[in-house]
Amino acid sequence: MNNVIEEKQNVVVKFAGDSGDGMQLVGTQFTNNTAAVGHDLGTFPDFPAEIRAPQGTLPGVSGFQIHFGSTSVYTPGDSCDVLVAMNAAALKSNLQNVQKGGILILNTSGFDTRNLKLSGYETNPLNEGELTGYLVYKIDITKLTREALLDVEMGVRDKDRSKNMFVLGFIYWLYNRKPENTIQFIEQKFKSKPEVKEANIKALKAGYNYGDITEAFSSRFKVKPAKMAPGTYRGITGNPALALGLIAAAQKSGLQLFYGTYPITPASDVLHELARHKNFGIKTFQAEDEIAAVCSAVGAAFGGNLGVTGTSGPGLALKAEAMGLAVMLELPLVILNVQRAGPSTGLPTKTEQSDLLQAYYGRNGECPMPIIASSTPSSCFDAAFQAVKIAIEHMTPVIVLSDGYIANGAEPWKFPKSADLGEINTKKVTSKENEEKFMPYLRDENLVRQWAVPGTEGFEHRIGGLEKDDITGNVSYDPDNHQKMVKIREAKIEKIADFIPEQNVDSGKEKGKVLVLGWGSTFGAIKSAVVDLLSEGYEVAHAHVTYIKPFPKNLGKLMSQFDKVLIPEINNGQLVRLIRDRYLIDAVPYNKIKGTPITKLELKEKILEVYSEIG
Repeated sequence: MNNVIEEKQNVVVKFAGDSGDGMQLVGTQFTNNTAAVGHDLGTFPDFPAEIRAPQGTLPGVSGFQIHFGSTSVYTPGDSCDVLVAMNAAALKSNLQNVQKGGILILNTSGFDTRNLKLSGYETNPLNEGELTGYLVYKIDITKLTREALLDVEMGVRDKDRSKNMFVLGFIYWLYNRKPENTIQFIEQKFKSKPEVKEANIKALKAGYNYGDITEAFSSRFKVKPAKMAPGTYRGITGNPALALGLIAAAQKSGLQLFYGTYPITPASDVLHELARHKNFGIKTFQAEDEIAAVCSAVGAAFGGNLGVTGTSGPGLALKAEAMGLAVMLELPLVILNVQRAGPSTGLPTKTEQSDLLQAYYGRNGECPMPIIASSTPSSCFDAAFQAVKIAIEHMTPVIVLSDGYIANGAEPWKFPKSADLGEINTKKVTSKENEEKFMPYLRDENLVRQWAVPGTEGFEHRIGGLEKDDITGNVSYDPDNHQKMVKIREAKIEKIADFIPEQNVDSGKEKGKVLVLGWGSTFGAIKSAVVDLLSEGYEVAHAHVTYIKPFPKNLGKLMSQFDKVLIPEINNGQLVRLIRDRYLIDAVPYNKIKGTPITKLELKEKILEVYSEIG
């Protein structure tokens, strides 16, 4: 059958179904294929909050959204052009986010009486007028998958697990793609299970061929490759990028990387990735709890290694006392915090920028620590690398903030060569230059003390969490000394501002009416909204803060060049509090606390609202 090939500039596709339907795998494979074709892309995997939510229910819906195109892509998309819904609950959860006129590909076997009841439908939307205005394709995916696998010796339940491959094959056909990379993936993944390999490949090809032979689809779609800077690219998600940044920094510093952690969503993949690279001398340790994890990393740092620990918000709270110990000892330690919605267990699979104030203030006493925030999946590499550099060169613990959206989202990454990365110089002492007694808290011009590893002759010194005497490091209860040391520790952190880049404007000019100031995963929404408004003639700009403690030295001056500063955040207003406190400006907050990212459309409306209030 000959189909018309329609060319599209940008497309948003969402795969949705039960958590057991394999939507994350389908989305990941389609993402890998999309990257190989040369499109720019952004993704948003959306996991159920419950580990085993009842099948067919709204809480059990798992989704994967991908935005790809021939132009620059900054977000996974506000709304979908195509929704693949494997059951009634998947349709009900996502229909409001599908553009009118969009394509609905619906698995009819997921709309039986049981599924309709579990999802709260009183009548079948496939037979009513609820889907008027959409291009609806009703496909009995379950039945067609079983028919394609008639000669495969597997049980029906096992065969049904391949229906996600049928869907993927059909979407490959619809967007004029070749499925070879997924076939190679299946052959590798299931090489020890020949019947599973055969079933998945047959289902994939059946879905592709279904599009070819059915007369229901008169059009296919094609998206040209994006124009991207020359270089070698790979697809990357945030957590592996953090791991690779740590590995690169360990190699550059000449230190052995030790990662002590306790599994927690959505940070666990950092451990999984690091464990794959033991050829670099990496030591990974899964502790019995969060406190043991951070204490092991502190011990590794005291022993002269690159100590790193990782967690999410609840774990950061448990690590607080040991982080304070590292501040008192002035040891290089990196703490990764992949944020999620809270408080307490909160929404463990949903994203939120919830821990900035916890990172800033959440320890007993005056306990300052540098804070670096990643903004996209690929930026996690740089955030981790720079955190290690600061930790080692300034002898301090450093917090890196990511979140679930960044951790699981994917984008193309033009990865650097080793020669392009900066050097990391350690403060470790190896031999005495004179016969004088070693003074562990004697500082250089940047208030940084030396790093003396236990067992190095002549560098014996006292450790512990009690206050240290200036220079000697002896235990001190002197009130004047305590105040002096508090001031020194704070001044040391603030002096790091001399070694970080000044704040730049990402889009727009350095003077105007509205500056949209962001941090973390709001980058894509802000970037795309501001770019749109600039093209419409508005005097707006976008700046994104990577270094939050200390702030870049020119940040105050930059903000003063605008009539209004708008700060969008996926929390109840945290950076805006820090900015108001530090710079005494009336920054305007825009907050969303729903476990989902801010969209471009809603942010454009808020920017225009603020813009209209300027006289």
